[in-house]
Amino acid sequence: MSKILVVDDEIGIRELLSEILREEGHQVDVAENAAKARDLFMKARPELVLLDIWMPDVDGVSLLKEWVSSGLMTMPIVMMSGHGTIDTAVEATRIGAYSFLEKPIALQKLLSTVSAALRDQSRDSAREPVYVTLGKTEAALHLKRKCEALTKTAGPVLFLEAPGSGADQCASLLKKTNKPWVVISSPQEYEAKGEQLVEISREGVVFFREIGRLEKPQQADLVSNWGNLQEAGTRVIASSTAKLGSLVAQEQFDIRLYELICETMVDVPPLKDRIDDVIEIAKSVLFRKYPAKSFSIAALNKLRSFDWPVNLSQLCAVVLSSAQFSVGDEIGTNDVIAVLENSARESMIETSSFDFDTDYRSAREMFDKQYLEYHLAKEGGNMSRVATKAGIERTHLYRKLKQLGIKTSRRNDAMN
Repeated sequence: MSKILVVDDEIGIRELLSEILREEGHQVDVAENAAKARDLFMKARPELVLLDIWMPDVDGVSLLKEWVSSGLMTMPIVMMSGHGTIDTAVEATRIGAYSFLEKPIALQKLLSTVSAALRDQSRDSAREPVYVTLGKTEAALHLKRKCEALTKTAGPVLFLEAPGSGADQCASLLKKTNKPWVVISSPQEYEAKGEQLVEISREGVVFFREIGRLEKPQQADLVSNWGNLQEAGTRVIASSTAKLGSLVAQEQFDIRLYELICETMVDVPPLKDRIDDVIEIAKSVLFRKYPAKSFSIAALNKLRSFDWPVNLSQLCAVVLSSAQFSVGDEIGTNDVIAVLENSARESMIETSSFDFDTDYRSAREMFDKQYLEYHLAKEGGNMSRVATKAGIERTHLYRKLKQLGIKTSRRNDAMN
C-alpha cells in the first residue's frame, strides 16, 4: 500500500480518483487547493502526487517549481491537464514532473502510470545514495576521462557493466546543465513516458537504464522515434548488464536499436578490478550522509579486503548500514563485520543478475546461460567435463550452447 496525494479543485475528479486508487489498495489524501496541498505534502509525506495544473489560488506548475526549488520533491509527481494545457504539462515534465495524464483520464492509463511511478520510486530509493566519486585508481581515472571526453560529443553512448559497477554514476556525468534529464528504468516507465518522450527530453538527455529490459514493441517504437529525438537535440545514453549482442542473436533485442545505441560503448570496470578505490568511495559516501562519523583504520582495511560481488551498490549499502548500527562517531571493525555477513548472504541472490520480473521462459534461458558459462569457465572450455558436470550428452550440450549464443573455442572443441 502506498500513500498518494491527489490535488484537484474539482470535487468530482478528487472523489473519482481517490475511489479508484483506494480500491487498488492505496492510502489516498485529497486537496482542493495549493494551501491544502502544501499542508498534506508536509504532514502525510506521500509517495506519489497527482497534481492538477489549473487551480484557483496557485497553479500546479508553480507548486511543482516550489517543491523542486526547496528540495522537497523526493517523490514522483504526475501532472493532470485538460486539452488546452498539454503544452504546460509537457513543460512541467521538463521541470521535474514524472509524467502527465490528459483529462478525461482513462482508467488503464491512470493505473499504469501510477504503477510505473511507484515502482520506479521504490527502485530509485533502493539505489540511493549514489556514491559521489569514481575513485582515484588508474582504472577509475581512465573511466572518468572517457566520460569527460564524451561530454564534448553528442552521439549515443552505451555503458556496459556488471550489476552495480557504476553505470548510473557515469551516465550522470553526461547531464546537460539546466536541460532535461529523463531516466527510463523499466518497460512500465517507457509506457508512461513514451508518448511524450521527445517533448520532455528536448535539448536534454534521456538515459535508458538497463535498455535490454525494454519490450520488443517498445524497442521498435524507440527506433522509429530516434530521428525525432535527434531533431529535438536530445542525446540518448543507456546502460546494460546483459550482452545485447546475445539478445540480438536470440531475437530478444531489435538489431536496429542495437546498431543505433552501440555507436560508442564504454566498459565500466567492476570494483574487484579497482579494489584500491574502496576506501576512497567508502569515505565519500559516509561523509555525504553522516559527516560526523568516520571509520577506524581497521574497519577501512576490512572493507578493502571484501570481494564486493555486487560492486558499488553493495559497498554504499554496507557503508550506510554500518553507520546506522554503530554506537558513537567511530565505526569499528565489528560494526563492519556484522553488516558484511548479512550483505554476503544477500549477494548470493543479487549476483545472479536475474530479472525476476521477466517471464518464465526468459528466466529459464538466463539461468541456463549463466550455468553453462560458469562451468565452461571452470573447466577451461573442456566440453567433455562440462557435459559430465551438467549430466547431459555432448551433442545436446553443443545444441544448447548454440541456442543460447554461447561461443566456444574451436581449439578447445578439437582437443576434447
